[in-house]
Amino acid sequence: MQRLEGLMRKAIQDYDMIQPGDRICVGVSGGKDSVALTVALGHLRAYLGIPFEVAAVTLDPRFGGVETDYSPLEQLFASQNIPYEIRRTEIGRIVFDLRKEPNPCALCAKFRRGILHNTAKELGCNKVALGHHLDDAIETFYMNLWREGRIGCFSPVTYLSRKDITMIRPMLLANESDVRHAVRDAELPVIKSLCPADGVTVREDTKNFVKQMSREDPAFRQKTLHALQTSGIDGWGPVHTGRNH
Repeated sequence: MQRLEGLMRKAIQDYDMIQPGDRICVGVSGGKDSVALTVALGHLRAYLGIPFEVAAVTLDPRFGGVETDYSPLEQLFASQNIPYEIRRTEIGRIVFDLRKEPNPCALCAKFRRGILHNTAKELGCNKVALGHHLDDAIETFYMNLWREGRIGCFSPVTYLSRKDITMIRPMLLANESDVRHAVRDAELPVIKSLCPADGVTVREDTKNFVKQMSREDPAFRQKTLHALQTSGIDGWGPVHTGRNH
Protein backbone atom coordinates (compact mmCIF):
# COMPACT_ATOMS: atom_id res chain seq x y z
CA MET A 1 0.00 0.00 0.00
CA GLN A 2 2.92 2.33 0.67
CA ARG A 3 4.12 2.12 -2.95
CA LEU A 4 0.60 2.75 -4.28
CA GLU A 5 0.14 5.76 -2.03
CA GLY A 6 3.50 7.14 -3.16
CA LEU A 7 2.50 6.86 -6.82
CA MET A 8 -0.87 8.46 -6.05
CA ARG A 9 0.81 11.29 -4.20
CA LYS A 10 3.02 11.97 -7.23
CA ALA A 11 0.01 11.95 -9.59
CA ILE A 12 -1.96 14.27 -7.32
CA GLN A 13 0.95 16.71 -7.19
CA ASP A 14 1.93 16.41 -10.87
CA TYR A 15 -1.60 17.09 -12.07
CA ASP A 16 -2.77 19.39 -9.26
CA MET A 17 -5.71 17.08 -8.54
CA ILE A 18 -6.61 18.12 -4.99
CA GLN A 19 -6.96 21.57 -3.44
CA PRO A 20 -7.58 22.58 0.20
CA GLY A 21 -11.21 22.13 1.21
CA ASP A 22 -12.06 19.59 -1.49
CA ARG A 23 -14.66 16.96 -0.69
CA ILE A 24 -13.99 13.94 -2.88
CA CYS A 25 -16.54 11.28 -3.74
CA VAL A 26 -15.08 7.90 -4.70
CA GLY A 27 -17.19 5.67 -6.90
CA VAL A 28 -16.70 2.21 -5.38
CA SER A 29 -17.71 -0.75 -7.53
CA GLY A 30 -16.33 -3.19 -4.97
CA GLY A 31 -13.45 -4.28 -7.20
CA LYS A 32 -9.81 -4.03 -6.18
CA ASP A 33 -9.16 -0.71 -7.95
CA SER A 34 -11.90 1.34 -6.33
CA VAL A 35 -11.40 -0.24 -2.89
CA ALA A 36 -7.65 0.44 -2.97
CA LEU A 37 -8.26 4.00 -4.18
CA THR A 38 -10.67 4.76 -1.35
CA VAL A 39 -8.43 3.37 1.40
CA ALA A 40 -5.33 5.08 -0.01
CA LEU A 41 -7.09 8.45 -0.27
CA GLY A 42 -8.22 7.97 3.32
CA HIS A 43 -4.59 7.46 4.35
CA LEU A 44 -3.37 10.42 2.27
CA ARG A 45 -5.61 12.77 4.28
CA ALA A 46 -3.10 12.43 7.11
CA TYR A 47 0.12 13.31 5.28
CA LEU A 48 -0.56 14.86 1.87
CA GLY A 49 -0.37 18.32 3.42
CA ILE A 50 -3.70 19.38 1.91
CA PRO A 51 -6.89 19.37 4.00
CA PHE A 52 -9.59 17.42 2.14
CA GLU A 53 -12.44 15.00 2.83
CA VAL A 54 -13.29 11.62 1.32
CA ALA A 55 -16.68 9.95 0.92
CA ALA A 56 -17.43 6.63 -0.80
CA VAL A 57 -20.49 5.65 -2.84
CA THR A 58 -21.47 2.29 -4.31
CA LEU A 59 -24.12 2.04 -7.01
CA ASP A 60 -25.49 -1.49 -6.91
CA PRO A 61 -26.64 -2.37 -10.46
CA ARG A 62 -28.65 -5.28 -9.05
CA PHE A 63 -27.68 -7.63 -11.89
CA GLY A 64 -30.29 -10.36 -12.22
CA GLY A 65 -32.42 -8.47 -9.71
CA VAL A 66 -30.09 -9.54 -6.89
CA GLU A 67 -28.81 -7.05 -4.32
CA THR A 68 -25.07 -7.42 -3.71
CA ASP A 69 -23.83 -7.74 -0.13
CA TYR A 70 -21.41 -4.87 0.51
CA SER A 71 -21.18 -5.35 4.28
CA PRO A 72 -17.41 -6.09 4.16
CA LEU A 73 -16.90 -2.66 2.58
CA GLU A 74 -19.19 -1.03 5.14
CA GLN A 75 -17.01 -2.44 7.92
CA LEU A 76 -13.77 -1.49 6.15
CA PHE A 77 -14.72 2.12 5.48
CA ALA A 78 -16.15 2.55 8.97
CA SER A 79 -12.77 1.47 10.37
CA GLN A 80 -11.07 4.05 8.11
CA ASN A 81 -13.48 6.83 9.13
CA ILE A 82 -14.73 7.20 5.55
CA PRO A 83 -18.46 7.94 5.09
CA TYR A 84 -20.04 5.30 2.86
CA GLU A 85 -23.37 5.07 1.04
CA ILE A 86 -24.91 2.27 -1.01
CA ARG A 87 -27.47 3.23 -3.65
CA ARG A 88 -29.54 0.40 -5.13
CA THR A 89 -30.28 1.00 -8.82
CA GLU A 90 -32.12 -0.55 -11.78
CA ILE A 91 -29.09 -0.37 -14.09
CA GLY A 92 -28.77 -4.14 -14.48
CA ARG A 93 -32.45 -4.64 -15.30
CA ILE A 94 -32.53 -1.78 -17.82
CA VAL A 95 -29.31 -2.72 -19.64
CA PHE A 96 -29.68 -6.50 -19.78
CA ASP A 97 -33.39 -7.30 -19.30
CA LEU A 98 -35.22 -4.40 -20.94
CA ARG A 99 -32.75 -3.09 -23.52
CA LYS A 100 -30.95 -6.42 -24.04
CA GLU A 101 -27.88 -4.48 -25.15
CA PRO A 102 -25.48 -6.54 -27.31
CA ASN A 103 -22.64 -4.21 -26.17
CA PRO A 104 -23.80 -3.29 -22.67
CA CYS A 105 -20.67 -1.66 -21.24
CA ALA A 106 -21.11 1.81 -22.78
CA LEU A 107 -24.74 2.17 -21.68
CA CYS A 108 -24.01 0.80 -18.22
CA ALA A 109 -21.11 3.25 -17.82
CA LYS A 110 -23.32 6.13 -18.96
CA PHE A 111 -25.97 5.30 -16.35
CA ARG A 112 -23.33 4.89 -13.64
CA ARG A 113 -21.73 8.24 -14.43
CA GLY A 114 -25.01 10.10 -14.33
CA ILE A 115 -26.10 8.61 -11.00
CA LEU A 116 -22.62 8.97 -9.48
CA HIS A 117 -22.37 12.65 -10.44
CA ASN A 118 -25.81 13.40 -9.03
CA THR A 119 -25.05 11.51 -5.81
CA ALA A 120 -21.73 13.33 -5.41
CA LYS A 121 -23.53 16.67 -5.65
CA GLU A 122 -26.11 15.49 -3.10
CA LEU A 123 -23.27 14.66 -0.70
CA GLY A 124 -21.69 18.09 -1.12
CA CYS A 125 -18.70 16.80 -3.08
CA ASN A 126 -16.97 18.97 -5.66
CA LYS A 127 -14.80 16.17 -7.05
CA VAL A 128 -15.25 12.54 -8.06
CA ALA A 129 -12.27 10.15 -7.91
CA LEU A 130 -12.21 7.17 -10.25
CA GLY A 131 -10.07 4.06 -9.85
CA HIS A 132 -8.42 4.01 -13.27
CA HIS A 133 -4.75 3.00 -13.19
CA LEU A 134 -1.99 3.12 -15.82
CA ASP A 135 -3.04 -0.16 -17.45
CA ASP A 136 -6.54 1.25 -17.96
CA ALA A 137 -5.07 4.34 -19.60
CA ILE A 138 -2.84 2.28 -21.91
CA GLU A 139 -5.74 0.02 -22.89
CA THR A 140 -7.95 3.03 -23.60
CA PHE A 141 -5.22 4.61 -25.72
CA TYR A 142 -4.85 1.53 -27.92
CA MET A 143 -8.60 0.89 -28.13
CA ASN A 144 -9.11 4.43 -29.38
CA LEU A 145 -6.31 3.93 -31.92
CA TRP A 146 -7.49 0.58 -33.25
CA ARG A 147 -11.27 0.93 -33.05
CA GLU A 148 -11.74 4.62 -33.80
CA GLY A 149 -8.53 5.55 -35.62
CA ARG A 150 -7.72 8.43 -33.29
CA ILE A 151 -5.01 9.37 -30.81
CA GLY A 152 -6.55 9.97 -27.41
CA CYS A 153 -7.15 8.81 -23.86
CA PHE A 154 -9.19 9.80 -20.82
CA SER A 155 -7.76 12.80 -18.95
CA PRO A 156 -6.07 12.82 -15.52
CA VAL A 157 -8.32 15.75 -14.54
CA THR A 158 -11.61 16.66 -16.22
CA TYR A 159 -13.92 19.52 -15.28
CA LEU A 160 -17.58 18.91 -16.13
CA SER A 161 -19.10 22.38 -16.48
CA ARG A 162 -22.67 21.09 -16.79
CA LYS A 163 -22.43 19.39 -13.39
CA ASP A 164 -19.84 21.78 -11.89
CA ILE A 165 -17.82 18.79 -10.76
CA THR A 166 -14.23 17.70 -11.41
CA MET A 167 -13.20 14.13 -12.19
CA ILE A 168 -9.77 13.00 -10.98
CA ARG A 169 -7.84 9.75 -11.45
CA PRO A 170 -5.22 9.60 -8.67
CA MET A 171 -3.97 6.08 -9.53
CA LEU A 172 -3.02 6.75 -13.15
CA LEU A 173 0.74 6.39 -12.50
CA ALA A 174 0.29 2.96 -10.84
CA ASN A 175 0.33 -0.32 -12.74
CA GLU A 176 -2.45 -2.80 -12.15
CA SER A 177 0.08 -5.01 -10.37
CA ASP A 178 0.78 -2.19 -7.89
CA VAL A 179 -2.91 -2.07 -7.05
CA ARG A 180 -3.19 -5.84 -6.80
CA HIS A 181 -0.22 -6.08 -4.44
CA ALA A 182 -1.56 -3.25 -2.25
CA VAL A 183 -4.94 -4.98 -1.89
CA ARG A 184 -3.33 -8.32 -1.13
CA ASP A 185 -0.80 -6.96 1.38
CA ALA A 186 -3.42 -4.88 3.21
CA GLU A 187 -5.90 -7.79 3.06
CA LEU A 188 -8.65 -5.53 1.73
CA PRO A 189 -12.03 -7.10 0.93
CA VAL A 190 -13.06 -7.25 -2.73
CA ILE A 191 -16.62 -7.81 -3.95
CA LYS A 192 -16.82 -9.95 -7.10
CA SER A 193 -18.77 -8.43 -9.97
CA LEU A 194 -21.99 -10.20 -10.94
CA CYS A 195 -22.05 -8.52 -14.35
CA PRO A 196 -22.97 -11.04 -17.10
CA ALA A 197 -20.46 -9.34 -19.44
CA ASP A 198 -17.56 -9.49 -16.96
CA GLY A 199 -14.41 -10.81 -18.66
CA VAL A 200 -15.88 -11.04 -22.18
CA THR A 201 -15.55 -7.42 -23.33
CA VAL A 202 -13.40 -5.88 -26.07
CA ARG A 203 -11.28 -4.32 -23.32
CA GLU A 204 -10.36 -7.81 -22.16
CA ASP A 205 -8.74 -8.45 -25.55
CA THR A 206 -6.77 -5.21 -25.28
CA LYS A 207 -5.76 -6.08 -21.71
CA ASN A 208 -4.29 -9.34 -22.97
CA PHE A 209 -2.39 -7.45 -25.68
CA VAL A 210 -0.84 -5.10 -23.10
CA LYS A 211 0.18 -8.05 -20.94
CA GLN A 212 1.79 -9.79 -23.90
CA MET A 213 3.67 -6.66 -25.00
CA SER A 214 4.87 -6.09 -21.44
CA ARG A 215 6.22 -9.63 -21.30
CA GLU A 216 8.17 -9.00 -24.50
CA ASP A 217 9.28 -5.52 -23.38
CA PRO A 218 9.16 -4.82 -19.62
CA ALA A 219 9.33 -1.07 -20.36
CA PHE A 220 6.25 -1.14 -22.62
CA ARG A 221 3.93 0.51 -20.07
CA GLN A 222 6.41 3.24 -19.15
CA LYS A 223 7.13 3.95 -22.81
CA THR A 224 3.41 4.46 -23.48
CA LEU A 225 3.13 6.66 -20.39
CA HIS A 226 6.11 8.69 -21.60
CA ALA A 227 4.45 9.12 -25.00
CA LEU A 228 1.23 10.34 -23.37
CA GLN A 229 3.07 12.79 -21.12
CA THR A 230 5.47 14.22 -23.69
CA SER A 231 2.70 14.67 -26.26
CA GLY A 232 0.49 16.28 -23.64
CA ILE A 233 -2.67 14.94 -25.30
CA ASP A 234 -5.88 15.11 -23.27
CA GLY A 235 -4.16 16.82 -20.35
CA TRP A 236 -1.42 14.22 -19.85
CA GLY A 237 1.40 16.75 -19.74
CA PRO A 238 2.04 17.16 -15.96
CA VAL A 239 0.94 20.54 -14.63
CA HIS A 240 4.25 21.23 -12.89
CA THR A 241 6.07 21.17 -16.25
CA GLY A 242 4.03 24.12 -17.44
CA ARG A 243 1.90 22.15 -19.88
CA ASN A 244 -1.85 22.61 -19.93
CA HIS A 245 -4.13 20.06 -18.34
